[in-house]
Amino acid sequence: MASELFMTIYFALFFSHYLISISALCVFFSFYPTMSPYGYCRSVCSLLLLVVSLSDAKPVELDHPAIFNFGDSNSDTGNIIAAGIGDPLDPPYGHSFFNAPAGRFSDGRLIIDFLADGLGKQFLNAYVKSVGAPKFQQGCNFAAAGSTVLNATSFSFCPFSFRIQVAQFARFKAQVVQILATNKTVSDYLPAESYFREALYTFDIGQNDLGGAFYSKTYPQVIQFIPTILGEFRNGIESLYNQGARNFWIHNTGPLGCLPQNIQKFGMSSSSLDPMGCLRAQNKAAKKYNNQLHALSTEFQNLHPDANLTYIDVFSIKSDLIANHSRYGFEEPIKACCGYGGGGHLNYDTRIVCGQTKILNGSKVTAKGCSNFTTYVNWDGIHYTEAANKHVASQILTGAYSHPPPVSMQLSTPTSDTPSLSTKCLFLLIISILSARVF
Repeated sequence: MASELFMTIYFALFFSHYLISISALCVFFSFYPTMSPYGYCRSVCSLLLLVVSLSDAKPVELDHPAIFNFGDSNSDTGNIIAAGIGDPLDPPYGHSFFNAPAGRFSDGRLIIDFLADGLGKQFLNAYVKSVGAPKFQQGCNFAAAGSTVLNATSFSFCPFSFRIQVAQFARFKAQVVQILATNKTVSDYLPAESYFREALYTFDIGQNDLGGAFYSKTYPQVIQFIPTILGEFRNGIESLYNQGARNFWIHNTGPLGCLPQNIQKFGMSSSSLDPMGCLRAQNKAAKKYNNQLHALSTEFQNLHPDANLTYIDVFSIKSDLIANHSRYGFEEPIKACCGYGGGGHLNYDTRIVCGQTKILNGSKVTAKGCSNFTTYVNWDGIHYTEAANKHVASQILTGAYSHPPPVSMQLSTPTSDTPSLSTKCLFLLIISILSARVF
């Protein structure tokens, strides 16, 4: 009895922050008065070890005061619509979360929205947005639908190329610094000057350059074209570095060959498709592009040791989602949720956009949304559904697809006055051994 009392007191003193859990265990074992002292101690040690292990599990966190994003329609939160370029988005765009079109090419939130939320930040307002007193304190989004890494031409849908987005950032930063120097009352709407160095700079651009190249080039020519695209991308991030950016988060391009838009255009022959129904050439080119982007990222990091550059393998996340869609609760990995035509298996026609009603081939047709958005990976033939975006973002935030993991993406460390998990486990092991000998 004395040894039991000693151990109970020792547990209470050493694990004071687990006292509630131990008390619950004591109540539980009070219902089993016939249990031997050794059995009691062994059970307490085993269950306490479980409690200790669970209590030490901390969420992965990134600590940046702001996010500045650059990209195309995969992360555009309203720039191209606010600029008045192209047709306005009609319902059911935005239906799943915003209940109305919200400048995003999806039924709801984008990957950047989930990332911002996961990092404890508000949704990023579009740089071009001027209505509604947008807040930029926690960052700004320069991405625009149709954007390319290379400079826009007279045939480009979007004038906001990567170089223009970088220039917009430079202008944004200069204006913020100037305004805050004379007017502190707007500090709730603008990022502090120090945020520009401490912020996370995210990039998801290049898909339109690579995918668009197939419309005018052969496969070998597309591959030869990749260094030209990446050379311009490097110039952009180098410019941002020179403006004080230090934390870079670069997404590679996804499996272009699995988009209904591309399959409809280039997938007429079954020999061009892989077992998943995706275009072999486009996905092969995407892999080569990503390999060179990864090499560029490594080279940039080595050249700038004071920077923190992380390469995110989005291609692998999206490919896994498509190949194993049923495992993640999806039913349609390629077919567009909102669209029309495409032989039924694609539900996509370049002549009509999701939500529109037009006269095609003498008949009035409407590109409608599917009955259950959450079971589709693809939204409108080009972009992903909110459900798919959420999955991709959740995988990104695990850090498992990061090369290397961001410097601040690490488990919280225990305070100096709290025993480490290994110390606790060792202590419990010693107590278990001693208890076996005492009892």
